[in-house]
Amino acid sequence: MFMLIMAAVFPLACGLIVPLLKNIQSRKAKLSLVLAMQVIETVFCALIIFSEAMSTGVIKITDVITLGFSSDMLAKFFLGIICIGWLLVLLYACVYMKHEKNEERFFSFMLLSEGAMVGAALSSGLVSMYVFYEFVTLFSAPLVIHSLSKESVAAAKKYLYYSVAGAFAALFGIFVLAGECSLDFSAGGNLESASPLVLSAVFVMCIGFGAKAGMFPLHGWLPTAHPVAPAPASALLSAIIAKAGVLAIIRTVFFTVGAKVLFGTWVQTALLCLCLLTVLMGSMMAYREKVFKKRLAYSTVSQISYVLCGLFLFTESGVEGALLQILFHAIVKVGLFLCCGAVIYLYGKTTVDEIHGMGRKMPVTFFCFTLLSLSLIGIPPTGGFISKWYLASASLEASMGVFSWLVPAVLLASALLTAGYLLSISIHAFFPSEGSAQTMEIRKEPVLMLIPIVLLAVLSLAGGLFAAPVTEFIGRIASSVM
Repeated sequence: MFMLIMAAVFPLACGLIVPLLKNIQSRKAKLSLVLAMQVIETVFCALIIFSEAMSTGVIKITDVITLGFSSDMLAKFFLGIICIGWLLVLLYACVYMKHEKNEERFFSFMLLSEGAMVGAALSSGLVSMYVFYEFVTLFSAPLVIHSLSKESVAAAKKYLYYSVAGAFAALFGIFVLAGECSLDFSAGGNLESASPLVLSAVFVMCIGFGAKAGMFPLHGWLPTAHPVAPAPASALLSAIIAKAGVLAIIRTVFFTVGAKVLFGTWVQTALLCLCLLTVLMGSMMAYREKVFKKRLAYSTVSQISYVLCGLFLFTESGVEGALLQILFHAIVKVGLFLCCGAVIYLYGKTTVDEIHGMGRKMPVTFFCFTLLSLSLIGIPPTGGFISKWYLASASLEASMGVFSWLVPAVLLASALLTAGYLLSISIHAFFPSEGSAQTMEIRKEPVLMLIPIVLLAVLSLAGGLFAAPVTEFIGRIASSVM
């Protein structure tokens, strides 16, 4: 019980302490302290992950509204992604933030955001999760606004408007569900049947929480926020923080209401249509986009809706494919944004038209970028192929009428577009057209920047080459969800 509380409270406390480190003159000493804080948090998370399921005493605010923590298999899954992702990005940020001002503030809100994400993952009820979900928005917005430029302020406002509006829509659904069933999480859900009001509430909640996940129609903040945020912040926002919305949808559909009462309803049809529209729209917008980070942001809009497509099949195999996509997308998208950040850090290049010939100056970074891109496209033997195979198979196996073949068809079309907007970068980087090669001096990537990039690229490949233990583990989680 103590460990669950500490996992959420410790990074929050550290986030409040970090601004006090501004008085320390040695940057190396400050960064060592921040890294030590993150390592301790990672140890807390690891102890929870490798321990038996735990739960804290539930604080009853009313008979319906309760607060508490628990560590079921889904919580441990998200906990692992959060702590490893934050550790690698923080290691990278120790170098990247050298050329940014107010880095103490950045590290402060980075740790605060982690604490909120951990709290949301470990929450044992819908109210607890909603509270931490709101904190995720409030603590991550300063990461977007970090530079205090006119563009970053506007982007942060847009992020807040979309996220808060979505959260308020979800809150309406919570009010409705509070009168129909328990808000404490229970695998399989708490309802045997759903009234028209409950169905409408679930639909509104999925749209609201979908704002964080970048699902149409509340997706607009992602491509606006990412180009102006520092690269480490973009990596966390795109790969992990955006999945707070996915976590909330899983907890709502599978642990509060119950997928069985939603299967075959208009809610399922409408949500699948929105997801497929988002997948195609995000891919097409990414294909046309010239700003490097904005292209990756549109990619996130598309790729996270792959996850939602699997979830909204409301089958165990669909959940398994969705969880695999959550895992491999997190690995790949953190790596891609860190590669992009390395180019910005060393050469200040921000558009894809400026990276011609850059692969010859940064061969390790662009080799890793290419490998990560292959995984995001879904080319074997990478991990991304495994997740997309499971998603397509789950759809073909489901009794969903037109969606049984439409989902794989849309995923295939999106994969082709993904190949177009990612592999074109690698081709121009390594094989520039005649006369377009860059003549600037060669600058070496700092080791602390390369370590996370190389490690993530290796993980994206290893996840496909040694898929059996990964799919077996994810399969157990999917069974526990249903």
